[in-house]
Amino acid sequence: MTTIDQVPAVPASFAVHIPDAELEVEPLDPEQIVSGDPVVTGKVLWESPDGKQLRGIWQITPGVVTDTEANELFVVVSGRATVAVEGGATLEIGPGDACVLREGDRTTWTVHETLRKAYHISL
Repeated sequence: MTTIDQVPAVPASFAVHIPDAELEVEPLDPEQIVSGDPVVTGKVLWESPDGKQLRGIWQITPGVVTDTEANELFVVVSGRATVAVEGGATLEIGPGDACVLREGDRTTWTVHETLRKAYHISL
């Protein structure tokens, strides 16, 4: 028989319906806003004990913003955007697209329709 004291510290497996997940407003540095009035929301669903791995949901409303990326893999659930990587590719992303961004990539996000993604970030 397992007692509560014997339960491992690893979080239980879980499932989240991404389109309906409630997100919290995340501050956006005004200096990142190029045009429009984009609002960012998100929710960290899991974080590694050392804080170097994050999995969650992130959303941004239409507008144009700049960012410096972490190592990230994400899948777009809804919405559309153009992500221009400085000195690299211009990515047209929409529902069902998987995208990989490298740490240090300087990007400009032109969000055409509110974009929601599920992500894994390695810091």
